Amino acid sequence: LKCDAVVSGISAGPGTVNFTINRELLAKTVLQQVLKDGSEYGVKSELFSAVPRQKAVIEFSSPNIAKKFHIGHLRSTIIGNFIANLKIALGHEVTRINYLGDWGMQFGLLGVGFQRFGNKEKLESSPLQHLFEVYVQINKAAKDENTKKLAKDFFRKLEERDEQTLSLWKQFRDFSIEEYIRIYKRLGVRFDEYSGESFYQEKSQEVLKMLEDKGLLQKTTEGTGIVDLSEEKDLSSFSTVMRSDGTSLYITRQFLVIFFRDLAAAIDRMNKHSWDTMIYVTDKSQSNHFQHLFQILKLMGYDWAERCQHVSFGLVQGMKTRRGEVIFLEDVLNEVRSRMLQNMASAKTTKEIEDPMETAEKVGLAALIIQDFRGLLSSDYQFSWDRALQSRGDTGVFLQYTHARLHSLEQMHGNEQVTDVNVACLQEPDAISILQHLLRYDEVLYRSSQDLQPKHIVSYLLTL
Repeated sequence: LKCDAVVSGISAGPGTVNFTINRELLAKTVLQQVLKDGSEYGVKSELFSAVPRQKAVIEFSSPNIAKKFHIGHLRSTIIGNFIANLKIALGHEVTRINYLGDWGMQFGLLGVGFQRFGNKEKLESSPLQHLFEVYVQINKAAKDENTKKLAKDFFRKLEERDEQTLSLWKQFRDFSIEEYIRIYKRLGVRFDEYSGESFYQEKSQEVLKMLEDKGLLQKTTEGTGIVDLSEEKDLSSFSTVMRSDGTSLYITRQFLVIFFRDLAAAIDRMNKHSWDTMIYVTDKSQSNHFQHLFQILKLMGYDWAERCQHVSFGLVQGMKTRRGEVIFLEDVLNEVRSRMLQNMASAKTTKEIEDPMETAEKVGLAALIIQDFRGLLSSDYQFSWDRALQSRGDTGVFLQYTHARLHSLEQMHGNEQVTDVNVACLQEPDAISILQHLLRYDEVLYRSSQDLQPKHIVSYLLTL
C-alpha cells in the first residue's frame, strides 16, 4: 500500500492496518464545506440526495379547552415543533395542526358552569384560567342530578346548533385560541391550522355510515358497536366504537378514549392536503388508540393508513412550580424565567444585558428543551429544576452560554467571511477532533430524520 494525497501514513499494528489521513486536506475540505454551505451545512449532504421530498402533516400539542394544559402538552408541543423544524430544514413541506379538544359532554358542564359562575371580563382577559376555574366549580356541583340534566340539555342544544348555546361555545373557543397563540409565541411555536373535534361532528356520521356499508360495524348483544380487528375474524381483538345508547362515539378499550372523529379527521386531511406522511405526537398511553385507528382506516380501504405514524413520548414526573402543581403551560414558562433571572443575578459572570427578562426566558427555554430531548422520547423521566438550570455540564444553559461566547468572539474579531484559511494552524489533536466531529453532522441529522429522535442532535451539540 502506497501513500497518496489523501493518506499520509500507513502502518501495521497487531491484526490491524492503520491509515493516517492528510490532516491539512481534512481541515481544508471540512472548512471549505462549512463556509460554502453556511446554515445549510449538513442538510446539503449527499446522504439526503436519495430521500424524496415529501408533504407531511404533523398533529401536535392538542390541549383540551378549559382543562389543565398539563406537562404532557408541553412535551407534545416541543417534540412536534422539533419534527416540523427538522423536516422543513430538510426541504419537506409541512402543515402543523393543533387538534383541540373543543367538543364533548364537558362543554355541557362548562356551559352550565359559565351561566352560573362565569364572568365576561375574566373570560376575555384570561380565558384558560377562568374557564378552568369555572370547570372545577361546576364539577363539584355535578353530583347533583339537576346539574347533570342541565349539562346534558346544554350539550344537546350544542349538537342541535342552537344559536345562543353555539355563540357561547364559540366565545370559549375563540378566546382560548387567542391565548394559546400568545403562549405558543413565547415558545417559538406556530401552527398552520387550528382544528378540533367540533369540526368533525357531521363528518363522523358519514364515517359511521361507511363502516356500516362495508359491513365492518358489528353490534354486540348489549347493543354496543364494535369493529373486529382480528386476523382470523374471531373477535380476539376488537375496538368499541359506539356505546349502546348510540350517542358518544368513542373507543373505550383498555381505559383509552379514542374519538371516533379521528377517523373523519384523517380522511379529511388526506382529501385536503394529499400528504405523504401524517405524524401524531402524543404520550405513549395512546399507542393502542393509534394502532386501532390505523387498523380501522386500513379495513375501510385506505391504504395510506400505512403512512400514518404515532410518535409517542413518556411521562414527566416532578414538574412543580413554587406555588405547587403545574396547571398551565404559562406557569411553567413564568417559573423557568423567574428561576433563570435569579440564577443570572447571583452569577458573577453575567454581563449587563439590555433585556434580562427576554434573555432569562430564552436561556430557560433552552434548558427545558435540552433536558427533555437528551434521552429517548418514549422514556419517562424525573424533572429537576436545579439540574435543568445548571450552567455547567450537559445542559441547555451551558449550550446557550457557549453559543453566546462564540458570538462574542466573532464580534471582537470581526465576523466577515474568511476566505483564505491557513490550515497549517489547525494540526493539533484538539483541532483535528473538532474537524472530525463537524464532519459527522450530516450522519447525525440523517439518523434523526429517520427515527425522529432529537437526542442524536442534542448529544452531537453537547459534544461539540
